[in-house]
Amino acid sequence: MSALVTGDAVVLGLQAAKLPSRALAIVIDLVVVWAVYLLISIGLGVATASLDEAAVTAVAIATFLLVLVGGPIAVETLSNGRSLGKLACGLRVVRDDGGPIRFRHALVRGAMGVVEILMTFGVIACIASLVSARGRRIGDVFAGTLVVRERIPAARGMVAVPPPPPWLVGRFSELDLSGVPDHLWLAIRQYLTRMRQLDPAVSWSMAERLAGDLAGRTGAPMPPGVPPAAYLAAVVNERQARDARRAFGTRAAAGAGAVAGMPSTAGVPGLAAQVEPVRPSVVRDPAREPVSDTPVVSDAPVEAPHTTGFAPPA
Repeated sequence: MSALVTGDAVVLGLQAAKLPSRALAIVIDLVVVWAVYLLISIGLGVATASLDEAAVTAVAIATFLLVLVGGPIAVETLSNGRSLGKLACGLRVVRDDGGPIRFRHALVRGAMGVVEILMTFGVIACIASLVSARGRRIGDVFAGTLVVRERIPAARGMVAVPPPPPWLVGRFSELDLSGVPDHLWLAIRQYLTRMRQLDPAVSWSMAERLAGDLAGRTGAPMPPGVPPAAYLAAVVNERQARDARRAFGTRAAAGAGAVAGMPSTAGVPGLAAQVEPVRPSVVRDPAREPVSDTPVVSDAPVEAPHTTGFAPPA
């Protein structure tokens, strides 16, 4: 695991990509970029056949800079660090603190990549990755970035996200989660799987910040009285239930939600508050009941009092 540390002194479990996977991703990107460059060059060569030599040279230089240099920069910026090769190999470029990259990071990586990869056929990039402890090339060092793996084999025993309290399961079924980006889901999942290892004050601060970001993305404020860690766990549980419904149907999703709510969350900050649901009492009004000398017998089965399954936390 790479030692990525956030501003709150929290170690993130992101695994740095190795040289073979990075090299394969670069090869895929280079094949795609050079194919596009050749096609555009042929088209521009035919279109500029009537121009003089200086104009043809200027067009060729502009095409080289826009396609071979500007293309990868634009792709990494718009995809938050995932080019076509990295997407195929399950890699992503992130900042040193684990956050998503911006245009300035992609610009520095792309500018240094001209020297490291294009002009030296990747020799400098390979040497720098072998020397670096986290496999970073020179462009990553200057940009403050790191290439990490997004797909980790299940055999490595990934820590499961703790379930929410039972009184929060299904409460956010109407919440719009389409505006939540992938990097925020990743940050929430990393926090939930490691919050037992954090100082309580740091854990509460991180939970409040992530809950605020999540509430801002969903457009609905966090319910009052709900601990931020429990809110995060409940929303993640709702997203998993929706994924299960899309993949396996309603029954599988309902079963998954029931199982997720069963394990105990004792010892988990913000998730240990278990409140029993309030059962409404039935009050009879004698003035409204009909008076009869004979008892009324009904064949309908007696139903248990309806419960909502939710009660506010103590």
